[in-house]
Amino acid sequence: MTGYRPRRRDAAPMIDRNALRTAVQIAFVSLASYVCGVYFTSLFHSASAGTGGLWAVMSGNVVLQATRRKTWPSAWLQILGTLVGAVVSAAYLSLLPFSVVGMAGAVFVTVIVCHVFRIPDHARLAALAVSVVMVVSSFHPTLHPVLNAALRLAEACIGTAMAVLAVLVWPEPRGVF
Repeated sequence: MTGYRPRRRDAAPMIDRNALRTAVQIAFVSLASYVCGVYFTSLFHSASAGTGGLWAVMSGNVVLQATRRKTWPSAWLQILGTLVGAVVSAAYLSLLPFSVVGMAGAVFVTVIVCHVFRIPDHARLAALAVSVVMVVSSFHPTLHPVLNAALRLAEACIGTAMAVLAVLVWPEPRGVF
């Protein structure tokens, strides 16, 4: 077998303290984000509560980084990107119904808006937010576009808050500054 090398007995274990820390953090962020996202969204639109929990989990796990120093900028990217995407998609859906071509157009406009406001690093998350808002709208056409966008923004904030809480509660991993 080429490329196979047996592990030496004195080699570092595959699962160390930092790996366990990371696993616990991701599991906590996923659980807390989902539960809080579902609960919050169900107060306003129970039909999309499961999607709200999923969007909160995705947001939390995108934001969660190995250190506090890396998590803060990631949190701002998520929130501001989602805000831009929510505004553009709410505006589109207030004027026109969902369509795949319309979604692509809204994504295009969102990326341009991010560049105009000199926040190009936010464009990917903003585009993702547009897609989530618009797909949820296609599943729930009676959901008002502004409420839909506001719920998706709130869910992203919930997931982001859970990620920030996780890095504040757990000590920094060893050897990371």
